[in-house]
Amino acid sequence: MEIYDTEEEQLEAVKRWWKENGTSTIVGLAIGIAVIVGWNYFQDHKKEQANQASAIYDQLIKASETNQKDSVDKLAKRLEEQFSGTNYAAYAGLFQAKFKVDQGDIAGAKDILKKIAAGSDKELSHVAKIRLVKLMLASGEYEDGLKLINGIDQSGAAKFSDNYDELVGDLYVALDRLDEARTSYQKAQKNGYQSPLLQLKIDDLTAPETVAAKK
Repeated sequence: MEIYDTEEEQLEAVKRWWKENGTSTIVGLAIGIAVIVGWNYFQDHKKEQANQASAIYDQLIKASETNQKDSVDKLAKRLEEQFSGTNYAAYAGLFQAKFKVDQGDIAGAKDILKKIAAGSDKELSHVAKIRLVKLMLASGEYEDGLKLINGIDQSGAAKFSDNYDELVGDLYVALDRLDEARTSYQKAQKNGYQSPLLQLKIDDLTAPETVAAKK
């Protein structure tokens, strides 16, 4: 550390330092303050967005309970357009799709689920895909259901792989490809998948004498 003999030398040293570093110090300080203020504003805005989206989502639920179809659609659309950055928009979409199924609008439900399935939230995307395949199964689109599942990146679907295996089994049963159906069901069961109907589905595809032998 440099040592100065007099206060005048110390003052001159401070002046020199300030002349050399003052501007950059002020700029750095200003940037630091701006970052802090901006981050706080972003967090407050994000929280406010979530609160507003939550309130609209609650309105949507109440509208569905009283069978207000137009209100459900309008509120879901508002969430999608104004609050797409929140998960409430996707939650509303899933709920809206279920509501449309209950109303008999299968095509409308599929369109909504396809949008969510193509979204950036991987977990909600898989939930939407599973529900979409179930609708395909119910409406006889068996090959399309298999095509959708086969196109999924399995490396990112580990949490839902057993759900997909059971659905594949259901689709194969519908196509009368029973050996392939049994293999899919057994794969899900081997991985520890807990489904109340899975064992019944396997038994239905197993010869009666084999089931008796197991007992």
